[in-house]
Amino acid sequence: QLQLVESGGGLVEPGGSLRLSCTASGISLEAFAISWFRQAPGKEREGLSCITSRGNIDIINDVWGGRFIAYRDNAKNTVYLQMNRLKPEDTAVYYCAAEPRCRNPIEFWGQGTQVIVSS
Repeated sequence: QLQLVESGGGLVEPGGSLRLSCTASGISLEAFAISWFRQAPGKEREGLSCITSRGNIDIINDVWGGRFIAYRDNAKNTVYLQMNRLKPEDTAVYYCAAEPRCRNPIEFWGQGTQVIVSS
């Protein structure tokens, strides 16, 4: 059973940066594609991007205009989401999820990490 744990969320001022981590345990993350989603208050969850097992990026929804960068370190069993030039509208709970390939049904979800962008 693959378990995903997100971390790195918090309160940041507009224009700031955060790096979210998605760390796996139980099974190696290497065989999975990892997607990032977010859910803002009162809104539906939306997909952001997917990173393949080889590290290629599949942009699901370019709401962030290139401000977010996903990358992975399979040796650390971790996928990252570097978020730059954050805006108040980026405030949301961010989730990572594992699937066999990008755009396949999600098999495992993390619990989410809260990001608040506010001055």
